[in-house]
Amino acid sequence: MPFIHPLADVGQCEIGASTRIWQFSIVLDGARIGRDCNLNAHTLVEGDVVLGDRVTVKSGVYLWDGTRVADDVFIGPNATFTNDRTPRSKQYPAQFAGATINRNASIGANATVLPGIVIGEYAMVGAGAVVTRDTPAHAVVYGNPATVKGYVCRCGHKLEEMHCTKCGAGYSMEHDRIHRLAKNRRTK
Repeated sequence: MPFIHPLADVGQCEIGASTRIWQFSIVLDGARIGRDCNLNAHTLVEGDVVLGDRVTVKSGVYLWDGTRVADDVFIGPNATFTNDRTPRSKQYPAQFAGATINRNASIGANATVLPGIVIGEYAMVGAGAVVTRDTPAHAVVYGNPATVKGYVCRCGHKLEEMHCTKCGAGYSMEHDRIHRLAKNRRTK
């Protein structure tokens, strides 16, 4: 059973078991929120938003229509998502271009993600980054505009020479895509 704080405003939507929605959060009709999520205080989830399981949304985050968030994603405080490529007052697109955040990705505090952007699985977006292009899987991006500065393992630690600095997992890069090697196999 989900926990909904009495000071949250939650419409008719799907909320998974063990999800927690804290005070002053707003979830509009039609939103779909997975199991064991945590929506901190002062968050907004519009109606055409889908959150997977075990998603953490920190305070001050607004998730606009069209946004899709996969399982095990972390969204830091005051991260900003936009969904309209050509915004004008009282003029609405036929379909909003929300961001897609793939599984296990992390978005840092105050990062800005522009409309239609795809964040790859296990990617890490640094605090304050302005993401203007799709982010590859496992990439570490930061800056304005955000650019790839390195790569991380599934465990979230830095890859040096395509090896995880913590768990030792090996990776290879082919055609600008990162691939995890079979266990105990390392690249040279």
